[in-house]
Amino acid sequence: MLSEYNFAMEYKLGDSTVKFEGKSCDLYEIEENVRPHGLEITIIPKTSFAPVSAYVDFDFSYALSDKVYVNGYQSWSTSREYTADDVQPGLMGLGKFAPVKNYCRIFGDYDFQDYSGKKGEFHSYSYTYVKRGEKLYLFGSLSERSGFTVFRHYMANDRISVQKDVEGVIFEAGQPYVLHSLYWQEGSYNDVFDKYFEAAHIPKPRFGRMKGYTSWYNYYGGITEEILSRDLEGLSVIGDKADIFQIDDGYQTAVGDWLTVKEKKFPRGMKYLADKIHSYGYKAGLWLAPFNAQKSSKVAKEHPDWLIKNAEGKPEKGSIAWGGAYTLDLYHPEAKEYIREVFRCVFDDWGFDMVKLDFLYSECHTPRNGKSRGTIMTEAMEFLRECAGDKIILGCGVPLFPAFGTVDFCRISSDVGKSFKDPFYVKHSNQEIISTKSAMNNTIFRRHLDGRAFINDPDVFYLRANDLSGKDKLFLRSGYLQFTDEQKQLLAKINSMCANVLFVSDNVGGYGAEQRRALEKLFGEETKTVLDASYVGKDRISVTYIEGTDLYKLDFNTVTGENKTVKA
Repeated sequence: MLSEYNFAMEYKLGDSTVKFEGKSCDLYEIEENVRPHGLEITIIPKTSFAPVSAYVDFDFSYALSDKVYVNGYQSWSTSREYTADDVQPGLMGLGKFAPVKNYCRIFGDYDFQDYSGKKGEFHSYSYTYVKRGEKLYLFGSLSERSGFTVFRHYMANDRISVQKDVEGVIFEAGQPYVLHSLYWQEGSYNDVFDKYFEAAHIPKPRFGRMKGYTSWYNYYGGITEEILSRDLEGLSVIGDKADIFQIDDGYQTAVGDWLTVKEKKFPRGMKYLADKIHSYGYKAGLWLAPFNAQKSSKVAKEHPDWLIKNAEGKPEKGSIAWGGAYTLDLYHPEAKEYIREVFRCVFDDWGFDMVKLDFLYSECHTPRNGKSRGTIMTEAMEFLRECAGDKIILGCGVPLFPAFGTVDFCRISSDVGKSFKDPFYVKHSNQEIISTKSAMNNTIFRRHLDGRAFINDPDVFYLRANDLSGKDKLFLRSGYLQFTDEQKQLLAKINSMCANVLFVSDNVGGYGAEQRRALEKLFGEETKTVLDASYVGKDRISVTYIEGTDLYKLDFNTVTGENKTVKA
């Protein structure tokens, strides 16, 4: 299918972008290796030049009923199936306009990819598929080391364009550069994904289901030794039904200053807590954003040379969280050594078993050092695995292909909100915004990654009673929760059905008997197998699954949470 294609290259010439079409020209020639289910393209530059993108275009005849799967840029980005009548959203509402855009664009691909806003035009990172009834046509990249691969669907024109993002690379005359290593397969859902991950040589995950606690969604950064000790004692009421107790953001004096702990809130330090977690029989996990440095951090102030710089030579903002944060440059030797030391201390001195590594996308936003975004992210993930050794990594906020086979567990959705219904600002933001609706969507439509690329983390579910004492209800902080019991049960069911990382942030010790039984059941069951999932309306998803020997269909509204399960 991929053997008949057109090739084009865009490159920089002064302030302009020039496009060449064809497999050979004055600038380059290409070598191709066509295989039964794949295509590898290597470019041989005849002169040195700076590329922007390389395209492989081929025909594909879409049917009216086809559904196209789009894999979003990073963990939090919207990923779902679309029809020819759908539009892939980019920045939304006020998020399209400055100064709001300056905050929204950081998290995604909005600076370097085009969202056409046209029906039937979609772009997908690293892999994609077209679903026609029960049959899938899958197209994927086997490597992102030379740059991210972006599959662009033009359904009205019966065309797929495969873009290799090589911005930042310098092609040297006579030096071969592998641009595309593409794969295609057709068949049933599970069959095509099994074959794809086998062809990409992605190792099977080392672990299975992981259940436990994370502190973020009840306290945010307001954790203390006392709170964590209380919640640890509370989790122990379900005994070995849980595996891990993870401490999230809030223990460090500033993001970036990981080894300086808030003494008043953690008077006995982090080793004390890790040891205490182990005494209950649980693994100890700790949150880090290893590439980030809060503007107010000592690291940022004392080592400005460690930070990635923008075109004006100023530190590049990698996140708007924590009042703004910069990004440590992976290619600065001292910054790299500092990150190594953080990992050594967390594992060897403090005794933690797992690190949750967050906001990783920030490392590759800007191409540099002659490397593309995909190359940088691949090398960054390999470096983090090297730092962690055989310890457990939970990745988050990361472009997914470089995390395949590198992390043990990985977030595949946006953060779950403290309200089931999206707050007003979600419609004026990006595709990575905190949203329960978006999280459920991604959990369902990225389920094929679970057990193949890593173990999927769909983010938390809630069983605790709603806390109406929150002071800041507008942004749903301070533990304030707006879920009906039906909505809580729906979120928990979707997480348990489509993923194998199950976390709560509740103080389980405060549960009633019914909540406790529900948690034990969710942590204990592994019996549901999803056969199919599709949108059956603008805000309705239908999921067909097997539980035990019986076939069921779950139909739910993504906005209200109203749902019904019937035996099929």
